[in-house]
Amino acid sequence: MAITEDARPGADERNPAHPSGEGPGDRPARRLSSPLVLTLTLLLAVLAQSPIRAALGTPLMQSWMTVFVAVTVQALPFLVLGVLLSAAIAVFVPPSFFARALPSRPALAVPVAGLAGAVLPGCECASVPVAGALVRRGVTPAAALAFLLSAPAINPIVLTATAVAFPRNPEMVLARFLASLLVACAMGWLWQRLGRTDWLRPPAHGAHEGATRAEAFWNSVRHDTVHAGGFLVLGAMAAATLKAATPATWLRTAADNPLVSVLALAVLAVLLSICSEADAFVAASLTQFSLTAKLVFLVVGPMIDLKLFAMQAGTFGRTFALRFAPATFALAVVGALVTGTVLL
Repeated sequence: MAITEDARPGADERNPAHPSGEGPGDRPARRLSSPLVLTLTLLLAVLAQSPIRAALGTPLMQSWMTVFVAVTVQALPFLVLGVLLSAAIAVFVPPSFFARALPSRPALAVPVAGLAGAVLPGCECASVPVAGALVRRGVTPAAALAFLLSAPAINPIVLTATAVAFPRNPEMVLARFLASLLVACAMGWLWQRLGRTDWLRPPAHGAHEGATRAEAFWNSVRHDTVHAGGFLVLGAMAAATLKAATPATWLRTAADNPLVSVLALAVLAVLLSICSEADAFVAASLTQFSLTAKLVFLVVGPMIDLKLFAMQAGTFGRTFALRFAPATFALAVVGALVTGTVLL
C-alpha cells in the first residue's frame, strides 16, 4: 500500500501535550525581564538596608551624594530642553533647508554652517544624523562636518547652561563660543583641503525615514533622553567621585601643572561622554582646575567622546572616524588653549 505524503511518519507530528506542536526541547529559553530585574534589585535593597544605611551615613558618601545630586539637578532641565529642541529640528526641519541656505562655495559654506549651530540647538545625538542627512542631500561634506561639530557646542541651550554654571565667570560663555566655532570651521576647512571621498561613507537613508513625524519625534526624544540621561548620571558620578574620593593632594598636583591639567580634563571629557547641555555643571564642580583647563573640557567633550566616535563610525564609516576623531581632539585642545590664554 502506498503511503501518502501526509501519512508519512514524522511528516506532521505534534506533541499532544503542546498544542503549538513544540516539544519540550523546543521551549524558548527563559529570560530575565526588566520588571523581574527591578523586583530582585528592590528585594536585595530591602534585605541589605542596614549595611546600605550605614554606608550612606559616612561623611565620604554624604559628600559624594551632595555633589552628585547638585550636578544632576542643575543639569537635567537643560538636558531635557535640549533633547526636545534637537528632536524637533531633526524631524521637522527638512535637510533641503540647509542645502538652500548654505553658499555654493565650500570655503564660504563652512563658516555659515558653523554659525548655523548657534541658531539651531542640537545635542551630539542629533547632530550626527543631521550631518549625515546633509551629506545625503548634496551639501558639501566640509560644511556638514562644521555643523556637526558646532551645533552641540555653541547652541543657545549650551551657552545658557554655561552662563548658569559659571555665574562669576561670564567670560567662559564667550570663550566657549569662540573656541568651539574656531575648531569647527578649522576642521571643515581641513577636510575640504585634505579629505578624500573614499574616506567618507554617507548613510544610505535617514534614521527616521518610514515613520510619521510624530512617531519620529517621540522616538528621538525617548532615545536621546535615555541615552544622554545615562551619560549625565555617569558624568555626575565621576565628578562626585573626583571631588569626594580622590585625595585633594592628587587633584592639587594635577591642577597646579598646566599641561597635566589640560590633558587630564581633555581625556576626561572623552571618557565621560556627557551631553553638551549638562557638561558645564560637571566642569564647574572641578574647582581645583583652572578656567583654561575647564574650557578645554567644554570644547573637547561636545566634539569628540566615546559615544560620538561610535556614532560617527556608524554613520560615516570607521575609516572616516579613525581619521576625523584624532584630528578633532588635537584641534579642540589647541583651539581651547589659545582662546583661554587670550580671554581667561
